[in-house]
Amino acid sequence: MITKETIDKVFESARVEEVIGDFVQLKRAGTNFKGLSPFSDERSPSFMVSPVKGIWKDFSSGKGGNSVAFLMEHSHFTYPEAIKYLANKYNIEIEETEQSDEDKAITDVRESMYLVSEFAKTYFHNTLLKTEEGKAIGLSYFKERGFTAETIEKFTLGYSPEAWDAFTKEALGKGYKLEFLESTGLTIPKDDRPFDRFKGRVMFPIQSMSGRVLGFGGRILTNDKKAAKYLNSPESDIYHKSKVLYGIFQAKQSISKLNNCYLVEGYTDVIQFNQSGIENVVSSSGTALTPDQIRLVNRLTKNITVLFDGDAAGLRASIRGIDLILEEGMNVKVCAFPDGEDPDSFAKKTPYEELVNYLEDNSKDFIQFKASLLMDDAKNDPIKKADLIREMVVSISKIPDRIQREIYIQECSRIMDISEQVLVSTLAQLVQKDVSDVEKKHKQEQKTFEVVKNEDPVQPRKIDILYGLERKIIEILLLYGNITEEFEDVLLKTNDEGEIENVVERNKYKVFQRIFLSLQEDEVELANPLFRDIFKNLTSYYYQNETFSIEQYLMHLQPEFAQEITDILMEDERVVLHNWEGQNIFPKAKTESISQYVSETILTMRWYLVDKIIEEIKNSISTEPDSDNIESMSMAMDYYKLINSFSKKLGRVMSRYS
Repeated sequence: MITKETIDKVFESARVEEVIGDFVQLKRAGTNFKGLSPFSDERSPSFMVSPVKGIWKDFSSGKGGNSVAFLMEHSHFTYPEAIKYLANKYNIEIEETEQSDEDKAITDVRESMYLVSEFAKTYFHNTLLKTEEGKAIGLSYFKERGFTAETIEKFTLGYSPEAWDAFTKEALGKGYKLEFLESTGLTIPKDDRPFDRFKGRVMFPIQSMSGRVLGFGGRILTNDKKAAKYLNSPESDIYHKSKVLYGIFQAKQSISKLNNCYLVEGYTDVIQFNQSGIENVVSSSGTALTPDQIRLVNRLTKNITVLFDGDAAGLRASIRGIDLILEEGMNVKVCAFPDGEDPDSFAKKTPYEELVNYLEDNSKDFIQFKASLLMDDAKNDPIKKADLIREMVVSISKIPDRIQREIYIQECSRIMDISEQVLVSTLAQLVQKDVSDVEKKHKQEQKTFEVVKNEDPVQPRKIDILYGLERKIIEILLLYGNITEEFEDVLLKTNDEGEIENVVERNKYKVFQRIFLSLQEDEVELANPLFRDIFKNLTSYYYQNETFSIEQYLMHLQPEFAQEITDILMEDERVVLHNWEGQNIFPKAKTESISQYVSETILTMRWYLVDKIIEEIKNSISTEPDSDNIESMSMAMDYYKLINSFSKKLGRVMSRYS
C-alpha cells in the first residue's frame, strides 16, 4: 500500500487546474476556470474548477470532487492508481508498504483487463528491443520507416513473436489469468491450446487520454494475402474503437496549448508527425470518424484540421466525416497532400518549418475545399453543379450556430456564383426538415408509453425549507468554520435595583464553535441523516486540527460525504457560470459580514423550528365545547412572542413558513 506520507505529498503538490487541464480545455473565469463537461455531450460550459478550493464540479452530470476524484471518474483509475499518476506527474517518489499476494490480486474485471493490457504493452516493447527476432524483424521495420529510438520509446512500439503462443505462455507464467487474456482479445481460445492474436506483427498500443492501455493495433510484415494487413483488438469492456483516438495521450497537451487538432487516418501518420515536431495530431485508426471521437477532441479544442491523402477517391470518401464535425459545433479545416503522398510519407521527407508552412498555407475552410474538390466533376454540367451546391448547403445546415451558418452561406454564394436568397431558402427547408424529423421521432417515442390521465390536479412541489437551512449550515462550516468572528451574546444579569434584565455582549468565537454551541443550546440535531453525519465529522475535525484545508479534509472522507461537500462548495460557482455580473446582477459576497450571515442562518432555523412547534400545538387543540385549551393557547402565545423576537433581530416582517 502507498504510505500516508506519499499521499500527503501528492495532495500538497497537485493543482486541480493543472491535473484537469491535461484532459479538458479550461478558460479562466474570475478566480476559477470553466470548460466543457468531459462527462456529457454539451456545447455550453458547465464544468467549473476552483483552484482556491482545490475542487471541481460538473453541473451537467452532478459529479465533483478533488484531483483524485476526477481521475477516478474520468479515467476509471482506482484510488492507488490515481495517486501514482499524480506522483509521477509531480515527480514524487512513491513509498509503499510491503504488499501481500492478496493485495496484488485485483478482483475487478475491468481492472484486471487493464493490468493484462499494460503487461502486454511492456512485453511487446521488450520483445522488440531485447530479442533477436524482435530486433531483426520488428525493429528493422520501424527503422526503415524512419522512426528514431526516442519515437519508438514515446509510443512504446512493440513486436509480437511469430510463435503461436509466445505471449500467452509468458503471460500465464507471470500469473495472469487466461480469462482476461481472452476478454482483452490478446489470446484466442482454441480447445486446450489457446494462441496469440497478434503473432508475427509489429505492435501499436492504443491508449486512453490518461495513458491507460485499451487495446492494440498490429501490422503484419509478411506478404500473406489471407491475413489482414492491420489487425485491431476486438471490442471489449475497456476497448471501444468508436470512442478512441490513437495518439490522444501523447497529443492532448499540445492540442490544448495550440488550440488545434490535426486528424489523420493511420498509426504511422501520427508517429511520423510527432517525430517531425508536430505533436497535436491524432488518428481514427482507419475507422470511419464517429461523434464520440469528435467529442474527445472537443474537450481540448474547438478546431480540427483534417489531413487527407492525395488520391481523389480517398478524399471523396473521407469528406463525409466533415458533416459530423460540423454537427458538434466545431470549426473544421481541410488540408490535402500532393498526389501520391500521405501524412506519413510527406512528413518524413519534409523539414519541420516547411511542413508547418505547408499546413498553414494549404489548410482550407471546408466550403472552399468541397468546392475545389468537387468542381472538377461538375465543370459545365448544370445538374452536377446543382448537386454540388445542394451538398454544400447540407453541410452548412449541420452547423448549430446561426451566425456561422449565415457566414458560410455568403461564402458559398461567392464561390459558386449563386444568389444568397436561393441558398438561404434551401437551407431553411433543410433545417425545417431536420426539426420535423426530430419532432416526428419524439412523437413516435411518446406513443410507446401508455398515457394515464391523472384525475387529481398536480400539486406543486413544496420547498423543503429545513433541508435548505441545514445545507446552508454545512456550507458555512466548510467555508468559514475556522475563521474567528465577533458575535452578540444576550445574557441575563441583575442590575443595581436587583432586577433581571437582558444584556448584550460581544464575544469572539470561531464560526464552527458558534454554530455548535447554538445547536447545543437549542438541543437541536440536524434532521437530514447525511447532513447530521457530515456535521459531526466536520466539527470533530475542527476541534482536533488547528488548521483547515478543504483538500486535506476531502482526502480522508468516504465518497458519499466528499460528493455532497463538493456539491455544496461549488454551488456559488453558478454565479460565475451564468455570468450574472455581466448582466448587472451582483450577488452579495458572504464574506462581507460572516458573523451576520451565521447569526441570520441560525435565527432563521430557530424561527422555522418554533413555527413547527406552534403548528403541533394548534393541531392538538380540541374543538369540543367542554375542552380546556387554556394551557395550550398560553404555550402558543409564548412561542409567538419568541418568533416576534426573532423577527426583530432579523429586521424583517414576521412571516410563516408553513
